[in-house]
Amino acid sequence: MSSVVQRKEERMAPLKLASDIAPDAVKDISGGLNALLADTFVLYLKTKNFHWHMSGPHFRDYHLLLDDHGDQLFAMTDDIAERVRKIGGTTLRSIGHIARLQRIHDNDADYVTATDMLSELHENEKALTLSMRAVHTLCDDAADVATASLIENWIDQSQRRSWFLFEATRP
Repeated sequence: MSSVVQRKEERMAPLKLASDIAPDAVKDISGGLNALLADTFVLYLKTKNFHWHMSGPHFRDYHLLLDDHGDQLFAMTDDIAERVRKIGGTTLRSIGHIARLQRIHDNDADYVTATDMLSELHENEKALTLSMRAVHTLCDDAADVATASLIENWIDQSQRRSWFLFEATRP
């Protein structure tokens, strides 16, 4: 076989990694993590959208809060995607892929009050936590303790963000 043909076949070869996790479990966990990754990207962008469009008497505090939350969410994305690859799965490839998997809805409104922004993000964080718990169950069933451990930390981070958002909206 010529080296040109061989290189083409190598480029077309699926990404595979030997894993100690059963193939069906890899498929299920990867699917759950990819949906979680899509939602994390959506929530990141929504958080940044609200950060950029924040206004009102608590502008500075909320602007900084959402900037911090956005940084935390963006930091999660690489960890989620790399975990999918470590267990032998493949991960998101495009904005379109994210759009097909996302469960958290976009907000394209021209104007959203500060309170409504924070309340919406609070509800989104609660939904993200529930999604993480569902993937954690898949990990428990497959004895994937490493992914479960990461998810536990992400749940704690999400609950912290949710708590801050809730407290910021209290009268």
